[in-house]
Amino acid sequence: MLMELELRHLRMLCTIADTMSLGRTATALGCSQPAVSSQLKRIERLMGEDLFVRGSAGVTPTRFGVEVVVQARKVVALANLIGRPSTAGRHGTDRVLRIAATNTPVLPGLLQRARTVLPTLTTQVSSVYSSAEIIRLIEDDKLDIAVAVDYPGRELGHSDAVGRRGIVTEPSFVALPAAHPASGQLDVSLRDLAEDAWFLTPDDGAGWPGVCYDAFQAAGFTPATVHEFLGDRDQLQRMIADGLGVSVVQATCKPNPGVVVKPLAGTPLWCRYVLVWHRERVPDEVTETIFGAALTTYEELIGRAAHFQAWAARHYRTTRT
Repeated sequence: MLMELELRHLRMLCTIADTMSLGRTATALGCSQPAVSSQLKRIERLMGEDLFVRGSAGVTPTRFGVEVVVQARKVVALANLIGRPSTAGRHGTDRVLRIAATNTPVLPGLLQRARTVLPTLTTQVSSVYSSAEIIRLIEDDKLDIAVAVDYPGRELGHSDAVGRRGIVTEPSFVALPAAHPASGQLDVSLRDLAEDAWFLTPDDGAGWPGVCYDAFQAAGFTPATVHEFLGDRDQLQRMIADGLGVSVVQATCKPNPGVVVKPLAGTPLWCRYVLVWHRERVPDEVTETIFGAALTTYEELIGRAAHFQAWAARHYRTTRT
């Protein structure tokens, strides 16, 4: 069965996951939307399960689809190196690689795995919140490679000198006080949180918090109180546990005592992690190693997030028998 799949099919699955749109996938691949839709249906028949579902947030992967896309990315990443001359000798992997990441738990595991594969790799690590700032630093030769974020339909802008590859697109969840009236619900509606104060991180140059305010407006309210907070995650959770507000959080967020993490009904918010790098300064081997390390680290983190696993099991059941 799987021998009938070609590399172009795997690239298409990765592009659908990145864009969350069959139309944008068709544009990116230079083909028609009906052709993409037809090819996807054929692949799903081969797999025996649905890989993507259509919803208000666009085309999103099923639980099985997430697993398939993760494996497809690994294959595509390896295929990208076939036939390319080694750049390690010309650029060297023993020089200092300037790497940065926005607010993501992926970085520690990414670095550990990358150093295992490339033991001579030396890194200089920075924390840069704004994804727009990350792009600027790469273009100004102050960074080499980074993990940034953007949002479906709001792709990060950058020059041709910058490479970009989607790592994963995940739903955003909400962190509530354990005593909150909505804490016992399987999915929490934004409308149920209309009277709450919100902790929101500031402008990230990629569309946040605009996408959040758009979701509030679609739910029919504007928060009366918004705390702009960019700091220690444990401190944020302590304030949430004390009943001072609620917050949008990443799907990998591990709740502290007194805090519960819940999916948002209808999945109105999505966040996409992307790897960005300077094409001329970063060797192909390093790019592929960092990308693979990011994928594996995220897969491990999401596997430990019980709230995400429960949500995926309920919302991404296959429609096939």
